[in-house]
Amino acid sequence: MSKSPRSELAKPSPLDTTDDLPDIVELVMQMDDQEKHQDEPPCPPVPAQDRLPGHLGDLADTARSYVEASSSANTRRAYASDWKHYTGWCRRQGFAHMPPDPQTVGLYITALASAGKKSVSTIERRLSSLSWNYAQRGQPLDRKDRHIATVMAGIRNKHASPPRQKEAILPEDLIAMLETLDRGTLRGLRDRAMLLLGFAGGLRRSEIVGLDFGRDQTEDGRGWIEILDKGLLVTLRGKTGWRDVEVGRGSSDATCPVLALETWLKFARIGHGPLFRRVTGQGKQVGAERLNAQEVARLVKRTALAAGVRGDLSEGERERKFAGHSLRAGLASSAEVDERFVQRQLGHTSAEMTRLYQRRRDRFRVNLTKASGL
Repeated sequence: MSKSPRSELAKPSPLDTTDDLPDIVELVMQMDDQEKHQDEPPCPPVPAQDRLPGHLGDLADTARSYVEASSSANTRRAYASDWKHYTGWCRRQGFAHMPPDPQTVGLYITALASAGKKSVSTIERRLSSLSWNYAQRGQPLDRKDRHIATVMAGIRNKHASPPRQKEAILPEDLIAMLETLDRGTLRGLRDRAMLLLGFAGGLRRSEIVGLDFGRDQTEDGRGWIEILDKGLLVTLRGKTGWRDVEVGRGSSDATCPVLALETWLKFARIGHGPLFRRVTGQGKQVGAERLNAQEVARLVKRTALAAGVRGDLSEGERERKFAGHSLRAGLASSAEVDERFVQRQLGHTSAEMTRLYQRRRDRFRVNLTKASGL
């Protein structure tokens, strides 16, 4: 692949001032570039909002909110971080990052792979991030161009490795983890409810902390709950759209996710807004803001280590193996029901994805060696 450095950054063409209305996508995708990326080469100018007719100001604000709602906050942060990394790399190499150049992108992903610090999945995510960022700026990146596609195929062949899945938390593991929590404290009650609800609901960590007490109570809520006689109905906005998750009552009070949640809500005096919040004031006060999704991962790691789960591994290995997804994988791996029910609970669009989560349950269940007569 030939290298094509440029001595000057490409200069964007001036905005056509004869248009009655500026491009609404350009308008809402300003993303505060001047404040956030003052150290980066300038992007093509975007029309200022004060150039719009007055009656369209509110419409532009609404459009901006829709742009933000098109992806999760975590996705937007990742895309912004990847774009900043790429534009910084271009600047250091003397390349222009606009307009999109497949040769430059091909060299960039080559540099990532050659450094040996980025997995193939990370490189593919950064490539997707560049495509998204270029598309938002009205200049699509051609990922099928040979300078990108051929290099990416070589990176996959040379550097791809089996996926490192998080260890599944099984019921006996979860019970041991619950025993490490102090039931006499607000923090212990909260953590107990989070672990049991996350496991029984097969929820992602962002879905756990994104729950509200009721519908339409917060701007950043991802769902709400309804407590019924037979269990808990959770309405969620996940990766695949809206879905209902049924969490039945447990066979005993000690492991019932619904009772654990009811107990936390009662003692925390929560009847509106986020379900899971930070406990402050030496464990005696409950804040108003919802927990960060990272808190779920830290909780799973901490309690799994304290309970001695997978004690055959070193502490470092155990820390790497357990995370928020371990609860979700645990339900799929331990629920002895028809696969379609697990698929529905997890919100998967395909049975193949569900089977990836069933890590321990089906291992050696079918012995083809014996079935073949050996």
